[in-house]
Amino acid sequence: MKRIAEHRKLLGVDNTATLKDLKNIYRNVMKETHPDKFINDEAGKQEAEERSKSVIEAYHFLVSINEETQEKYKEEYTETITNSIITDFYLEKSILKVQHLNGKMFEYIGVPRNTYIKMVNSDSPSRFARRHIYGNFVYRKSGEAMAD
Repeated sequence: MKRIAEHRKLLGVDNTATLKDLKNIYRNVMKETHPDKFINDEAGKQEAEERSKSVIEAYHFLVSINEETQEKYKEEYTETITNSIITDFYLEKSILKVQHLNGKMFEYIGVPRNTYIKMVNSDSPSRFARRHIYGNFVYRKSGEAMAD
C-alpha cells in the first residue's frame, strides 16, 4: 500500500482519479519534466530523466489498479481465479505474484509475509488464495505466459 501512496503523491492524485484524470496529469507532468527541456543543462537533464522514469512507472502502475481498468478485465480475472489453479507464486516486497495454469499472472499488493508463509504451508494454494487473498488485496494483471 505504501507503493500506491508514493505513486499517487508523485502524480498528485487521490484514489478517486479516473483514467482520463491520470492521463491528463501524466501528460502535464511529463511536459514539465521532460529531459528535452534541458538542452544545455546536463545535470538538469539527468535529473529530469530520473524523474520522468519515476513518473512513467507511477502512471502505468496507477492505471493498472484503477477501477476502470479492473472493470475491463473483471470477466477474465473472475474466470481465472475461479477455474484455473495456481502453478507458482512468490512474495517480493509485499507484492504477491501469482501465476495460474491458464498462463495469467496477477500481483496482489500489500500482502503480509505471514499470510504468504501460510499460503506456502497450505495444502492447496489455490483454495488458500480464494479464502484469504482474492478480494482482500488490491490486485493488477501482471502478464501472461508466452505460448510455446
